[in-house]
Amino acid sequence: MKGVILAGGLGTRMYPLTKITNKHLLPVYNKPMIYYPLQTLINAGIEDILIVTGGNNAGDFLRLLGNGNEFGLKHINYTYQEGEGGIAAALSLAEFFAAKDKVCIILGDNIIEKNIRKAVSTFERQKEGGKIMIKEVPDPQRFGVPVLEGDRIIRIEEKPKVPKSKYSVTGIYMYDSTVFDIIKTLKPSDRGELEITDVNNTYIERGQLAWEVLDGWWSDAGTFDSLMRASQLVAETGANKLD
Repeated sequence: MKGVILAGGLGTRMYPLTKITNKHLLPVYNKPMIYYPLQTLINAGIEDILIVTGGNNAGDFLRLLGNGNEFGLKHINYTYQEGEGGIAAALSLAEFFAAKDKVCIILGDNIIEKNIRKAVSTFERQKEGGKIMIKEVPDPQRFGVPVLEGDRIIRIEEKPKVPKSKYSVTGIYMYDSTVFDIIKTLKPSDRGELEITDVNNTYIERGQLAWEVLDGWWSDAGTFDSLMRASQLVAETGANKLD
């Protein structure tokens, strides 16, 4: 399986900090934000990794990470996203890299306490389709929210004003190679973006979307409040634990 970290976008919610750097290079406690999703993939046994970045500071990723020797990697791949078009649009840039393999995608501002080794291993044995990780959160209206019927997710609602569950779809996704065909059928949402929620709902309609509850704490770091919370969690409990 191959890994993709989505670290593009302009990070406008975090101005003025992101006027001078990419959001994913901001510090979370004692490390640059991008270190955490990269380590998450490595801890899951994924070493063939693509970083999708953009904006005016894309070259800083190369200067910071190089070929990944610090992380025990032989090579890191990079590609560039023009402007902002949504998570699904950014993922579409990984089609050539994926080369028909399954992919594990993590958003560059997602930080987890433990690891996803078991979930990745289970998905590698899954014949087809996709898989998402969900987590109970205090503010699900900020995210994609799974609507549950028993042990089935029947749909995902993007940033609903009245969430139908307490769960959020975390920014960790696993897909087979048909994801790129699905993305090509999408139309921009009201936000003008290609939504990853539409990708996941397509897999749900096909009966091909598995899910798991993520173990340990999870936080995005895409707002000032969540960046502070993520830093506090890392300082207090650590991140990317193997046990």
